[in-house]
Amino acid sequence: MQLAIQEDMLAGRTVLEKLEQAAQLGFEGVEFWAEGLTERVPEIVGALAATGLKASAVNQGRRDGYLSPDLAEREAAISQLRQTMADAVDIGAYHVLFVPLYGASKMPDLTPYRSPIELEGEMLVWLLRTVSDLAYAMGVELDMQPANRYETYFLNRLEQGAFFRRKIKDHPHVKIAAGLFHMAMEEDDALGSLREYGSHLGYIHVSDHNGRLPGQGMLDFTLVIRVLREIGYDGWLSYACGETGQNQRNANRFMAELPASIHLLREAGI
Repeated sequence: MQLAIQEDMLAGRTVLEKLEQAAQLGFEGVEFWAEGLTERVPEIVGALAATGLKASAVNQGRRDGYLSPDLAEREAAISQLRQTMADAVDIGAYHVLFVPLYGASKMPDLTPYRSPIELEGEMLVWLLRTVSDLAYAMGVELDMQPANRYETYFLNRLEQGAFFRRKIKDHPHVKIAAGLFHMAMEEDDALGSLREYGSHLGYIHVSDHNGRLPGQGMLDFTLVIRVLREIGYDGWLSYACGETGQNQRNANRFMAELPASIHLLREAGI
């Protein structure tokens, strides 16, 4: 397993300064946000080369619209996703992370024919079938992110992500990005879920149960790492803490607190 961190958690005025901080802390990779990425590709590629770090993933952030009842909105969302996949290839990132739907349903209620969530489920299967072969052709992996009930009503648990993977015959270029913070809120048995659905995992976001840095809450990371080793997970563990996507104002505090947290994870067996 390799440690990564989301870019906005790093202090620095430039990408190079941020990545230098990441390298000094002992990270192997950095996760970048899709917003505005196309224009930043040359700078990011240069900074990665200078520091020897890898791009662990590109995260779509709050972008959605894939399951919208509006055709134009769906097409725009899929076009954005395709561009993100291309940007990921350009910076050498294998993983592209996305949340299928934020907030409440936008679908009409067509009960008894279909409920809103049934319609959205069919739309997600259609989306995954549409983009999975493109992901294969481009050499990237799309990772669905279950999120907690306060962010989405639609996809909250690993079990649900595994259900949709099975609908596309466990396509090897579509997997699940598990977030320990979201799992702490939504899973009755988080460690059990990791064991049961481990084969579906492509990427993992690490934070403590309260969204803070590992070691600043109640999760037992020795047990977490033990389970990940049991299921044979050897991918990225990426720090996703605090106000994900809006952490730049917290970066200096993270720089002071990260060494202890990283030491905890290393001691836990990474």
